[in-house]
Amino acid sequence: MKTSAEPAAGKVALITGAARRVGAAIAVHLHDQGYRVIVHYHRSEADALMLCEGLDRRRNDSATAIGADLLEFEALGPLVETAAGRWGRLDALVNNASVFYPTPMGSVTGQQWDELLGSNLRAPFFLVQHAIPWLSANRGCVVNVVDIHADRPLKNHPAYSIAKAGLVALTKSLAKELAPAIRVNAVAPGAILWPEQGADAKMQAEILNRIPMGRPGTPLDIAKAVAYFLDQAPYVTGQVLAVDGGRSLFG
Repeated sequence: MKTSAEPAAGKVALITGAARRVGAAIAVHLHDQGYRVIVHYHRSEADALMLCEGLDRRRNDSATAIGADLLEFEALGPLVETAAGRWGRLDALVNNASVFYPTPMGSVTGQQWDELLGSNLRAPFFLVQHAIPWLSANRGCVVNVVDIHADRPLKNHPAYSIAKAGLVALTKSLAKELAPAIRVNAVAPGAILWPEQGADAKMQAEILNRIPMGRPGTPLDIAKAVAYFLDQAPYVTGQVLAVDGGRSLFG
């Protein structure tokens, strides 16, 4: 268990989509650094509650789960206010929640467009807007989880790639808009976890062949990059850090 010497003791972080996978790793790592964490979830309530219970056992009154559908515009403000009101402050917002699935051209529906752009771009923008008063009060930080495919679009995923490209633009634009009170940066993961719908051995091999490090990364790699922006980079804003084992070198 950490002590009062934790680098972020007393700070509060809201992590969206934090019940499972990479989001959960970010929540756990920030908690290890001394943060109190707000674990946002949509459908994974049981996972979120279990995660918070485990974190609270390690340090009492240090984790809370809040459910919200980020596609519901009217839910975004209350999510931020509830999160900030839990301990009376908000120091960090990590926009991790994301919807991901293929949308081959010729078959894309309006609903798919709205879902992919809504989760990956609209929600982060308005969550930041609602969080400005809280983050400004503590010279806080926003970290957006983007994707290497924002710069190198993924075949058959145009809507997703466009949404993540927009999130990169959001990162750079808001870094200008909100400085110097709030820093805004992004982490761009490469191959970290295989898609939940699965990736066969051939696909995995093809991806690994394009990674100089020769292996996928881990959720902890992303969590450490997020923590770097939050607490070790006070003069860094508007930047996108690729955590991809060198994959982006291949274009």
